[in-house]
Amino acid sequence: MRARAATSLARSGAGALVLALALAACSSDDGPDGASDDATLSVVASTNVWGDVVRQVGGDLVDVTSVVDDPSVDPHSFEANARVELAMSRADLVVVNGGGYDDFASQLLDALDQAPPVVVAVDSHAADDAHADESPEETHAEETHAEDGHAHGEGNEHVWYDLPTVEAVALDVADELAALAPEHAAQLRANADAFVGRLAELEQRAARLAEEHGGAEVLATEPVPLFLVEAAGLVDRTPPQFSAAVEEETDVPPAAMSEMLDLVSSPQVAFLVYNEQTTGPQTDQVLEAAQAAGRPVVDVTETLPEGEDYVSWMAGNLDAFAQALA
Repeated sequence: MRARAATSLARSGAGALVLALALAACSSDDGPDGASDDATLSVVASTNVWGDVVRQVGGDLVDVTSVVDDPSVDPHSFEANARVELAMSRADLVVVNGGGYDDFASQLLDALDQAPPVVVAVDSHAADDAHADESPEETHAEETHAEDGHAHGEGNEHVWYDLPTVEAVALDVADELAALAPEHAAQLRANADAFVGRLAELEQRAARLAEEHGGAEVLATEPVPLFLVEAAGLVDRTPPQFSAAVEEETDVPPAAMSEMLDLVSSPQVAFLVYNEQTTGPQTDQVLEAAQAAGRPVVDVTETLPEGEDYVSWMAGNLDAFAQALA
């Protein structure tokens, strides 16, 4: 149903050129201080979202390569080439989303004779959930089973919109980097703690939105930002069949489409969340209906916009929520 931008890009000569420029000679995004020498640790992240989290933790001790860093590219259908495999094979650490979101990374790692250590965000999400819900009697085996369930893509894989998960990933990255460079362990963990502190401020902002607007109903063209929506106390009213069809890249059933159009035109819905990174005729139809009804629209993306870091990006999303609710 959707015209996924990544599919045509990755299969074209233009896509190969973009990737070659991004990864030529294993090029990378420097850390905050621009350092990049033999003393740095090489980290490959599947997307620039996780790449930025690594930079926040590693600072000038890491040399980060983000494979997907273009907001017009969809990691769901991205097709990597040999340059990405080479970068991963040379990495000291790899950070991926998991949960079926960035399968290209999992497939490349599986193909390596000797894979580097890997941080999988959905595993951090599962572990965070398990620790939040566990009772003192819960066994390690039960916790492991819970983690395995999430790792295989159960639920919403867009876990970078879940602030506690991002905290957990940052701490996991700090632990992995500290194991690789124990002489810098204190600095790495201090960096992670500082980043977690900034995330805590975002959580407080989301909690204030929940206090002021809790229960307000919203719609989403794709369930990308729903963890943040829930943190802000908002209620997703998107018809499940609409969301499922969009996620599966199939046509939305007529009844679900009709319900979605009715809802987006209804005053009971506070705003529409529109994923501008992956669009198609039916999501565009919903957008047009929202605009015609005067419904506020909050645009979101799946990867980090140019010129933003993770915290400023999420702060901007919360600002957009607040403005739409005002």
